[in-house]
Amino acid sequence: MNYTATGIVNKTNDGRSYVLNNNLRFSISKKRISANSSALWIYGKQNESRTNNDIIAALDFNIYERRQPARFYTWGLASYESSFSLKINARVQTGLGIGYNIVDRPNVVFIVSDGILYEHSDLYQTPEGIDNDYETARNSFRIKFRWVIKNRVTIDGSDFLQHALNDRKDYIVKSNTNVSVKLLRWLSFTTSLVYNKISLTNRENLLLNYGLTIEKYF
Repeated sequence: MNYTATGIVNKTNDGRSYVLNNNLRFSISKKRISANSSALWIYGKQNESRTNNDIIAALDFNIYERRQPARFYTWGLASYESSFSLKINARVQTGLGIGYNIVDRPNVVFIVSDGILYEHSDLYQTPEGIDNDYETARNSFRIKFRWVIKNRVTIDGSDFLQHALNDRKDYIVKSNTNVSVKLLRWLSFTTSLVYNKISLTNRENLLLNYGLTIEKYF
């Protein structure tokens, strides 16, 4: 179980702003299967005007092949997202695909995966002529990495590119990179860089957070 709380508050004579980021994750890992769930809430204001109210909830699983080391695996995903900053009322994605562990060592992991997602979205605003409430199928390509340095510093992240199968101009970009320095066995100082872009609404956000992470292993 992993909980991260980060944020920033800025107050001057000319105004004030703040962004708070809360992220809760729970993972189970066995030899042939792993499951991960996460819930993210980002809220922000600038001079009493709301800039962020973003909620993301996701559940995914991986099923690995029997032979060891297991290079190939099958993945499944279900997610829900609502984002004020990206102008999304609601978006649901479900899908399946395959992945390959290019590097799988105790301290270094590098994975690529690809698959097909079904998406139903309700958007705040879209260019003229495009329905705000629509369905589509997407190709989802992901790069995932993790590097542990002397059991003290961890660098990890994942990057997604999701193109609609019927329109190459309709795409989603997601990038999340974290650097964590262990202070205690259960406590770490964490910095994260998050970037999102949606071509249909022509919206993007970039968040640089720093704060504390609490981890508990059972």
